[in-house]
Amino acid sequence: MNERGQDTRSVTMGGASNEVSGASHKDDFLQLMFFQAHYPEVASQLPQRTSQATGDYAPLPHLLAKPGDRYLLPLPGKFAPIALGAPATDVMTDLRRVSAVTIGPDASIDEANRTMIAHRVRALFVVDDVRRVSGIITSTDIVGEKPLQFMQERNVRHREIAVRDVMTPADRLEILELRDVALARVGDVVATLKVAGRQHALVVETIDEAMPVQRSVCGIFSLTQIARQLGIPPQQIHDIAHTFAEIQAAIAS
Repeated sequence: MNERGQDTRSVTMGGASNEVSGASHKDDFLQLMFFQAHYPEVASQLPQRTSQATGDYAPLPHLLAKPGDRYLLPLPGKFAPIALGAPATDVMTDLRRVSAVTIGPDASIDEANRTMIAHRVRALFVVDDVRRVSGIITSTDIVGEKPLQFMQERNVRHREIAVRDVMTPADRLEILELRDVALARVGDVVATLKVAGRQHALVVETIDEAMPVQRSVCGIFSLTQIARQLGIPPQQIHDIAHTFAEIQAAIAS
Protein backbone atom coordinates (compact mmCIF):
# COMPACT_ATOMS: atom_id res chain seq x y z
CA MET A 1 0.00 0.00 0.00
CA ASN A 2 1.20 3.57 -0.69
CA GLU A 3 0.27 6.69 1.26
CA ARG A 4 -3.07 7.02 -0.58
CA GLY A 5 -4.07 3.43 0.06
CA GLN A 6 -3.45 2.32 -3.54
CA ASP A 7 -2.19 -1.20 -4.19
CA THR A 8 1.36 -0.95 -5.51
CA ARG A 9 3.77 -3.78 -6.33
CA SER A 10 7.39 -3.48 -7.39
CA VAL A 11 8.38 -5.97 -10.10
CA THR A 12 11.80 -6.31 -11.64
CA MET A 13 11.86 -6.91 -15.44
CA GLY A 14 15.13 -6.99 -17.38
CA GLY A 15 17.04 -5.53 -14.43
CA ALA A 16 14.77 -2.50 -14.11
CA SER A 17 12.22 -1.87 -11.36
CA ASN A 18 8.71 -1.14 -12.70
CA GLU A 19 6.18 0.18 -10.21
CA VAL A 20 2.61 -0.77 -11.16
CA SER A 21 -0.16 1.33 -9.67
CA GLY A 22 -3.91 1.16 -9.99
CA ALA A 23 -3.99 4.95 -10.47
CA SER A 24 -4.50 4.87 -14.25
CA HIS A 25 -6.14 2.74 -16.94
CA LYS A 26 -2.76 2.04 -18.52
CA ASP A 27 -1.35 0.74 -15.26
CA ASP A 28 -4.42 -1.45 -14.75
CA PHE A 29 -3.89 -2.91 -18.22
CA LEU A 30 -0.26 -3.70 -17.42
CA GLN A 31 -1.34 -5.44 -14.25
CA LEU A 32 -3.74 -7.60 -16.23
CA MET A 33 -1.18 -8.41 -18.91
CA PHE A 34 1.84 -9.20 -16.77
CA PHE A 35 1.05 -9.69 -13.14
CA GLN A 36 -2.45 -10.80 -12.14
CA ALA A 37 -2.05 -14.40 -13.24
CA HIS A 38 0.64 -14.70 -10.56
CA TYR A 39 -1.69 -13.50 -7.80
CA PRO A 40 -4.73 -15.78 -7.32
CA GLU A 41 -6.34 -13.42 -4.87
CA VAL A 42 -6.39 -10.71 -7.53
CA ALA A 43 -7.60 -13.05 -10.29
CA SER A 44 -10.48 -14.17 -8.12
CA GLN A 45 -11.72 -10.59 -8.02
CA LEU A 46 -12.35 -10.52 -11.78
CA PRO A 47 -16.08 -10.40 -12.63
CA GLN A 48 -17.78 -13.82 -12.96
CA ARG A 49 -19.82 -14.01 -16.15
CA THR A 50 -23.15 -15.80 -16.27
CA SER A 51 -24.08 -14.82 -19.84
CA GLN A 52 -22.50 -13.87 -23.15
CA ALA A 53 -20.08 -10.98 -22.61
CA THR A 54 -20.71 -7.59 -24.21
CA GLY A 55 -18.86 -4.28 -24.39
CA ASP A 56 -15.08 -3.99 -24.20
CA TYR A 57 -13.00 -7.17 -24.24
CA ALA A 58 -11.88 -8.23 -20.77
CA PRO A 59 -9.70 -11.07 -19.45
CA LEU A 60 -11.38 -14.18 -18.08
CA PRO A 61 -10.71 -15.35 -14.51
CA HIS A 62 -7.36 -17.09 -14.64
CA LEU A 63 -4.97 -18.74 -12.20
CA LEU A 64 -1.62 -20.48 -12.27
CA ALA A 65 -1.67 -24.22 -11.73
CA LYS A 66 -0.58 -25.13 -8.23
CA PRO A 67 2.15 -27.70 -7.53
CA GLY A 68 0.61 -31.15 -7.60
CA ASP A 69 -2.33 -30.18 -9.84
CA ARG A 70 -3.08 -32.78 -12.51
CA TYR A 71 -5.24 -32.48 -15.65
CA LEU A 72 -6.57 -35.33 -17.76
CA LEU A 73 -7.08 -35.39 -21.52
CA PRO A 74 -10.18 -37.17 -22.84
CA LEU A 75 -9.55 -40.60 -24.31
CA PRO A 76 -9.42 -40.64 -28.14
CA GLY A 77 -12.45 -42.01 -29.87
CA LYS A 78 -14.74 -41.45 -26.90
CA PHE A 79 -16.68 -38.64 -28.52
CA ALA A 80 -20.19 -39.53 -29.67
CA PRO A 81 -20.23 -40.07 -33.44
CA ILE A 82 -22.40 -38.01 -35.72
CA ALA A 83 -25.81 -39.55 -36.42
CA LEU A 84 -27.26 -39.92 -39.91
CA GLY A 85 -30.15 -37.72 -38.83
CA ALA A 86 -27.83 -34.89 -37.80
CA PRO A 87 -27.71 -31.68 -39.88
CA ALA A 88 -25.69 -32.14 -43.07
CA THR A 89 -23.62 -29.08 -42.22
CA ASP A 90 -22.14 -31.06 -39.29
CA VAL A 91 -20.07 -33.09 -41.78
CA MET A 92 -19.44 -30.37 -44.35
CA THR A 93 -16.01 -28.80 -44.60
CA ASP A 94 -16.97 -25.13 -44.51
CA LEU A 95 -14.59 -23.30 -46.85
CA ARG A 96 -15.78 -19.99 -45.43
CA ARG A 97 -14.01 -20.97 -42.21
CA VAL A 98 -11.28 -23.36 -43.41
CA SER A 99 -8.85 -22.39 -46.14
CA ALA A 100 -9.10 -24.59 -49.22
CA VAL A 101 -5.86 -26.35 -50.19
CA THR A 102 -5.24 -25.81 -53.89
CA ILE A 103 -2.90 -26.73 -56.70
CA GLY A 104 -2.54 -25.75 -60.35
CA PRO A 105 -3.58 -28.03 -63.21
CA ASP A 106 -0.07 -28.09 -64.68
CA ALA A 107 1.60 -29.29 -61.46
CA SER A 108 2.89 -32.86 -61.40
CA ILE A 109 1.00 -35.51 -59.49
CA ASP A 110 4.13 -35.98 -57.36
CA GLU A 111 3.84 -32.35 -56.30
CA ALA A 112 0.14 -32.88 -55.61
CA ASN A 113 0.98 -35.86 -53.42
CA ARG A 114 3.55 -33.84 -51.45
CA THR A 115 1.01 -31.05 -50.99
CA MET A 116 -1.58 -33.48 -49.62
CA ILE A 117 0.92 -34.95 -47.19
CA ALA A 118 2.09 -31.51 -46.04
CA HIS A 119 -1.48 -30.34 -45.39
CA ARG A 120 -2.76 -33.73 -44.19
CA VAL A 121 -5.63 -33.80 -46.68
CA ARG A 122 -6.82 -36.38 -49.20
CA ALA A 123 -8.06 -34.00 -51.90
CA LEU A 124 -6.99 -30.72 -53.50
CA PHE A 125 -8.92 -28.10 -55.42
CA VAL A 126 -7.42 -27.61 -58.86
CA VAL A 127 -7.62 -23.90 -59.66
CA ASP A 128 -6.43 -21.47 -62.30
CA ASP A 129 -4.69 -18.13 -61.74
CA VAL A 130 -7.91 -16.40 -60.61
CA ARG A 131 -8.95 -19.32 -58.33
CA ARG A 132 -11.63 -20.69 -60.62
CA VAL A 133 -12.13 -24.37 -59.81
CA SER A 134 -11.03 -26.59 -62.69
CA GLY A 135 -11.59 -29.83 -60.80
CA ILE A 136 -10.57 -31.93 -57.81
CA ILE A 137 -7.70 -34.37 -57.46
CA THR A 138 -7.76 -36.97 -54.69
CA SER A 139 -5.18 -39.29 -53.20
CA THR A 140 -6.96 -42.15 -54.97
CA ASP A 141 -6.39 -40.37 -58.30
CA ILE A 142 -2.67 -40.32 -57.55
CA VAL A 143 -2.03 -43.79 -56.11
CA GLY A 144 -4.80 -45.67 -57.91
CA GLU A 145 -5.07 -46.99 -61.46
CA LYS A 146 -5.45 -43.64 -63.24
CA PRO A 147 -1.70 -42.85 -63.46
CA LEU A 148 -0.90 -46.35 -64.74
CA GLN A 149 -3.59 -46.17 -67.40
CA PHE A 150 -2.42 -42.71 -68.49
CA MET A 151 1.20 -43.90 -68.71
CA GLN A 152 0.20 -46.80 -70.93
CA GLU A 153 -2.10 -44.77 -73.16
CA ARG A 154 0.26 -41.83 -73.66
CA ASN A 155 3.58 -43.64 -73.32
CA VAL A 156 4.86 -41.19 -70.70
CA ARG A 157 6.77 -41.55 -67.45
CA HIS A 158 5.17 -41.17 -64.03
CA ARG A 159 6.88 -37.86 -63.27
CA GLU A 160 5.48 -36.42 -66.51
CA ILE A 161 1.85 -36.88 -65.46
CA ALA A 162 0.17 -33.57 -64.61
CA VAL A 163 -2.71 -32.95 -62.25
CA ARG A 164 -5.02 -32.16 -65.18
CA ASP A 165 -4.40 -35.65 -66.59
CA VAL A 166 -5.98 -37.55 -63.68
CA MET A 167 -8.19 -35.03 -61.84
CA THR A 168 -11.98 -35.10 -61.88
CA PRO A 169 -12.96 -32.07 -64.01
CA ALA A 170 -15.33 -29.50 -62.55
CA ASP A 171 -18.06 -30.38 -65.06
CA ARG A 172 -18.14 -33.93 -63.67
CA LEU A 173 -18.44 -32.97 -60.01
CA GLU A 174 -21.62 -33.30 -57.99
CA ILE A 175 -22.90 -29.84 -57.09
CA LEU A 176 -25.21 -29.13 -54.17
CA GLU A 177 -26.82 -25.79 -53.43
CA LEU A 178 -26.14 -24.37 -49.97
CA ARG A 179 -29.84 -23.62 -49.44
CA ASP A 180 -30.63 -27.33 -49.94
CA VAL A 181 -27.76 -28.48 -47.75
CA ALA A 182 -28.92 -26.19 -44.93
CA LEU A 183 -32.16 -28.21 -44.73
CA ALA A 184 -30.62 -31.65 -45.30
CA ARG A 185 -29.42 -34.44 -43.02
CA VAL A 186 -26.16 -36.40 -43.08
CA GLY A 187 -28.07 -39.40 -44.43
CA ASP A 188 -29.37 -37.31 -47.33
CA VAL A 189 -25.82 -36.45 -48.34
CA VAL A 190 -24.75 -40.10 -48.10
CA ALA A 191 -27.70 -41.08 -50.31
CA THR A 192 -26.74 -38.39 -52.83
CA LEU A 193 -23.13 -39.58 -53.03
CA LYS A 194 -24.24 -43.21 -53.35
CA VAL A 195 -26.63 -42.49 -56.23
CA ALA A 196 -23.93 -40.46 -57.99
CA GLY A 197 -21.16 -42.97 -57.21
CA ARG A 198 -18.95 -40.15 -55.99
CA GLN A 199 -16.79 -39.64 -52.94
CA HIS A 200 -16.98 -35.83 -53.03
CA ALA A 201 -19.64 -33.19 -53.62
CA LEU A 202 -19.20 -29.44 -53.78
CA VAL A 203 -21.53 -27.07 -51.98
CA VAL A 204 -22.04 -23.84 -53.87
CA GLU A 205 -23.78 -20.56 -53.27
CA THR A 206 -25.06 -18.29 -56.01
CA ILE A 207 -23.47 -14.87 -55.56
CA ASP A 208 -25.77 -13.01 -57.93
CA GLU A 209 -29.18 -14.42 -58.90
CA ALA A 210 -28.93 -12.42 -62.15
CA MET A 211 -25.78 -14.40 -63.00
CA PRO A 212 -26.46 -18.01 -61.89
CA VAL A 213 -23.29 -19.26 -63.57
CA GLN A 214 -21.27 -17.15 -61.13
CA ARG A 215 -21.22 -19.36 -58.05
CA SER A 216 -18.94 -19.52 -55.05
CA VAL A 217 -17.76 -22.83 -53.62
CA CYS A 218 -18.49 -22.58 -49.90
CA GLY A 219 -18.11 -26.19 -48.79
CA ILE A 220 -17.27 -29.76 -49.68
CA PHE A 221 -18.51 -33.17 -48.56
CA SER A 222 -16.08 -36.08 -48.41
CA LEU A 223 -17.32 -39.65 -48.08
CA THR A 224 -14.19 -40.55 -46.12
CA GLN A 225 -14.76 -37.77 -43.62
CA ILE A 226 -18.46 -38.59 -43.27
CA ALA A 227 -17.62 -42.23 -42.53
CA ARG A 228 -15.05 -41.17 -39.93
CA GLN A 229 -17.54 -38.86 -38.22
CA LEU A 230 -20.12 -41.65 -38.21
CA GLY A 231 -17.65 -43.67 -36.14
CA ILE A 232 -16.53 -46.04 -38.91
CA PRO A 233 -12.82 -46.98 -38.58
CA PRO A 234 -10.60 -45.65 -41.40
CA GLN A 235 -9.66 -48.04 -44.18
CA GLN A 236 -6.10 -48.91 -45.15
CA ILE A 237 -7.06 -48.63 -48.83
CA HIS A 238 -9.82 -46.23 -49.74
CA ASP A 239 -12.63 -47.88 -51.70
CA ILE A 240 -15.92 -46.10 -52.37
CA ALA A 241 -18.05 -49.26 -52.58
CA HIS A 242 -16.58 -50.62 -49.35
CA THR A 243 -17.18 -47.32 -47.56
CA PHE A 244 -20.83 -47.29 -48.62
CA ALA A 245 -21.13 -50.89 -47.43
CA GLU A 246 -19.69 -49.92 -44.05
CA ILE A 247 -22.15 -47.04 -43.75
CA GLN A 248 -25.02 -49.33 -44.75
CA ALA A 249 -23.95 -51.79 -42.06
CA ALA A 250 -23.84 -48.97 -39.51
CA ILE A 251 -27.40 -47.99 -40.47
CA ALA A 252 -28.66 -51.57 -40.08
CA SER A 253 -26.99 -52.08 -36.69
